[in-house]
Amino acid sequence: MSRFWSPVVHDLTPYVPGEQPKLANLVKLNTNENPYPPSPRVLEAIRSELGADADRLKLYPDPTGTQLKAAVARHFDVAPEWVFVGNSSDEVLAHTFQALLKHDAPLLFPDITYSFYPVYCGLYGIDFEAVPLDEHFAIRVDDYLSRGADKVGGVIFPNPNAPTGRLLALDEIARLAEGLPDSPIVIDEAYVDFGGLDTIPTAVALVKRHPNVLVTQTLSKSRSLAGLRVGFAIGQPELIEALTRVKDSFNSYPLDRLALVGASAALDDEAYFEQTRRQVIASRETLTSDLAALGFEVLPSAANFVFARHPAHDAAALAAALRERSIIVRHFKAARIDQFLRITVGTDAQCSLLIRALKEILA
Repeated sequence: MSRFWSPVVHDLTPYVPGEQPKLANLVKLNTNENPYPPSPRVLEAIRSELGADADRLKLYPDPTGTQLKAAVARHFDVAPEWVFVGNSSDEVLAHTFQALLKHDAPLLFPDITYSFYPVYCGLYGIDFEAVPLDEHFAIRVDDYLSRGADKVGGVIFPNPNAPTGRLLALDEIARLAEGLPDSPIVIDEAYVDFGGLDTIPTAVALVKRHPNVLVTQTLSKSRSLAGLRVGFAIGQPELIEALTRVKDSFNSYPLDRLALVGASAALDDEAYFEQTRRQVIASRETLTSDLAALGFEVLPSAANFVFARHPAHDAAALAAALRERSIIVRHFKAARIDQFLRITVGTDAQCSLLIRALKEILA
């Protein structure tokens, strides 16, 4: 505490990111990073942008991110005016909370969800209510609709949800948007690219039919670009204008030159994207089966992680035992989920090491 702090700082409980330990021979399965490198086109684009002497770095980047917006628009078949880009989906979400989700009625989101949401509410002074997931850790749309349209300032949730990995069907999201037509509905799709083999269950199609729906995504997961910090939102122009007004009142240059070209190249390499996301999905299914064979209960996952608990072993003790073997997974000390481990889907070799270690621990 300090007498120099602003009043808001005293009341903040900051978000705690996943640990980035520096251990030898680490099997890192705690922060949902992609186990595969980004598209080779990313490196080519960055090298080209740098040139022989990196002379372009003396110049400011494009404040509007025109090239990246065009790449997002091509990928999702929308107009560039429907796209907002920012420094990670966390920044995009931060602007969204300020621009769209602060109203007289409370913001609603699940009681078990991305733990940054209540942090943003504390930072921006947004009243919120956490709506309980059902006994199977699924979102019930009726729990949101039953509040009454005039008592909901907005709704936000990840789809698939985090840390559970459970997916809400698109027709249920459409029902939510139709039932709350005057409330912004924000779908945080950080993990959606791992949701299906032949059809990715993104809500972008709903954006075209519902002016209150905003979809956010990140290139950190399925595009293997966590280190570049690039995110975006897709919505009808009046929602995008709100985000832009906040962004330009905060930081006109959120994305650097290398991030802009690298992210654009990643989005344009559809073949590599399909190859790696399918590899992750296949590995997830194998990991789920292997964990179940060891007696774990594993929630149905549409993400690049699984959420699992063992009925006979404490989750914190399991995480500690794995750490002793240089395998890091995520354990949340939170109500209802303190006996679960969130395990990132790594390479097949990493997942095999995990399963081998768990067999030793459970023996």
